Amino acid sequence: MRNITLLALLTLSCFGYAAGQTPTPTPPPADETDVVKITTTLIQLDVTVTDKRGNIVTDLRPDEIEVYENGEKQKITNFSFISNARVIETAEKEKEKEAPGVALPPSRVRVEQVRRTIALVVDDLTLSFESTHFVRRALKKFVDEQMQDGDLVAIIRTGAGIGALQQFTNDKRQLHAAIERVRWNSLGAGNIGAFAPLQARAPTEDDDDPAPGERTPEGIEREFDDFRESLFATGTLGAINYVIRGMQDLPGRKSVMLLSDGFSLFTRDASGFRDSSRVLGSLRRLVDMANRASVVVYTMDARGLQYTGLTAADNTSGRSVEQIEREIANRRDRLLDTQEGLRYLARQTGGISITNNNDLSSGIRRILDDQSYYLIGYEPDEATFDPKIRRFNRLEIKVKRPGTNVRYRSGFFGISDERLNRPQQTPGERLLGALTSPFAVQDIALRLNALFYNSPKEGNIIRSLVHVRAQDIKLSDMPDGSKQAVFDVFAAGFGDNGVVIDQISKTYTMTIRKDNLQNFVKHGFVYDFAFPVKKPGAYQLRIALRDHLTDKLGSANQFVEVPNLKKDRLQLSGVVLENVTFSEWQKRDSGQPATLGPTGPLNDTSLRQFKRGTVLNYGFSIYNAKQAATSPNLSYQTRLFRDGKVVFEGKVQPVPKMPSSMPTALQYTSALALGSEMAPGDYVLQIVITDHLAKPKRNTATQFVQFEITE
Repeated sequence: MRNITLLALLTLSCFGYAAGQTPTPTPPPADETDVVKITTTLIQLDVTVTDKRGNIVTDLRPDEIEVYENGEKQKITNFSFISNARVIETAEKEKEKEAPGVALPPSRVRVEQVRRTIALVVDDLTLSFESTHFVRRALKKFVDEQMQDGDLVAIIRTGAGIGALQQFTNDKRQLHAAIERVRWNSLGAGNIGAFAPLQARAPTEDDDDPAPGERTPEGIEREFDDFRESLFATGTLGAINYVIRGMQDLPGRKSVMLLSDGFSLFTRDASGFRDSSRVLGSLRRLVDMANRASVVVYTMDARGLQYTGLTAADNTSGRSVEQIEREIANRRDRLLDTQEGLRYLARQTGGISITNNNDLSSGIRRILDDQSYYLIGYEPDEATFDPKIRRFNRLEIKVKRPGTNVRYRSGFFGISDERLNRPQQTPGERLLGALTSPFAVQDIALRLNALFYNSPKEGNIIRSLVHVRAQDIKLSDMPDGSKQAVFDVFAAGFGDNGVVIDQISKTYTMTIRKDNLQNFVKHGFVYDFAFPVKKPGAYQLRIALRDHLTDKLGSANQFVEVPNLKKDRLQLSGVVLENVTFSEWQKRDSGQPATLGPTGPLNDTSLRQFKRGTVLNYGFSIYNAKQAATSPNLSYQTRLFRDGKVVFEGKVQPVPKMPSSMPTALQYTSALALGSEMAPGDYVLQIVITDHLAKPKRNTATQFVQFEITE
């Protein structure tokens, strides 16, 4: 009897999509280190100083550094050292907190907790098939071993539809899903290997070197290849520019790691003449944007250490010795040219370039260690922002201490941040900004719980329950004594590459009767919507809400994995919750009629805040369980985590047979006592279901649910 309420809600989840298509609100039964300032009164930039071994120098004095703008020495007015060494030194201690072998959902990311914001940009427009393999391996190692608490990370592909902001996360499950999408782009410039093998060709009568300026067949082919690669290079730079724009207002030490097979700064026509306008123009704009956003760009040549001579894949038929030597020289020149493009981009933004290194993971580690810097400011003169005098201001920084190396930003355009065209945002733009931000906006407190389930008629569904704290919304008076709330809702589901799969944008008017006002204000209300999901994969559910009377905003987001049920592997739906008192739980357990808790399962499942000394009922559906002659043979185990540590581990017990309204799913419910001695804070409940009739590698499914214990 104590499970009847949860079973009813599970049934509602399975067949409630038709109502979810028309979502309805359901009443209940900046830190100074963030950006480089470029203003008419202050130029502020970050400078990295290392010794001969590449280690960060931490004890420089202001009189040991000189700053030059356009060749003129500037007076330093601000000088400080910003260290991120604390994160590096405590990495091993932090790892001890983690539960081995368990990928737990992270706690909600907060602005003040972010130490580093890192965008790993995978340049699949240039990566070869071989490089893609090594990049995927390095990315997995970074997420599993090198990512730390306080890191906000995004993995973005240049060849995909990119939504920069919504991909920044501290959720390793979401990052692993993004890594799985990193594949060789056959439509890009990358070949199977670093160099395309030589193909056989018909012999030519004249094997002599071409005369200067002569348009040869080889030159025409090279001209086409260079033009094609320059288009991909500008596409890569444009994608990085887009990412950096999205990082402007993010906190922490901001860096972009570009993993690429490189790009050339110059193109050559069939006569051998060089041109740099297309790529260098894109680079200049990118460098200025990176400098203004205080983003350091690090580059890594994913090809590693390459051999440029002949290999077994090359067919030299039809070529003379001189022609073969020219082909080898072209390979060597192309490798150096494409590496120079990576070096130039890193050098101009104050980063470092990792080339000729077969261990990409060690290169990432070197970049992560390069996160401490000096913040230096000076007052510019009037000529700095006078376009009649100069358009671009060149910077030069000298360190007097012997044996040191200095890295800094090359310069900036003569436009102050105050003069940049930043029009005032409309309410819709502010709502979109709140939706895409990796941080929850809490002027209106929202709590989101997105649940996956499968419906026989509709297929895979993600149903989202959003609890809204009614106290944060201003109510207007109506003539009949009731109250009215008017608010905008913008909800969207994003795929793992930032592409929108579905969205809702509506304005709602809610009328609250006088007799229900106290309950409304005390418990808030739940907004319920659902999206159909055609393809299995990783998704983000995001929602933003704006109150019309106060212009306040609230937002929330959650990562959801939708499994492929066609693979006939054991899977679990999302978890439905209900919180009841011990007395109510005992009454249900004794067979007395069940009554709803003080707030109800919709509120409990969305809000997920429960008092100590109560009982947490939970339930979910089990898919693809193997059937024996009589019934399935399933067992379950529960674990409770706090701060990554196991605080409770239940015994393995058989799953009792439950009634189900779906022939393809079993419904399971249970309860967890929240003892009065439990410390307030965030917890994670893990449920492990084992199918003893399935094959060993396909017989286990795990589901998590996060909740908060309050006083």
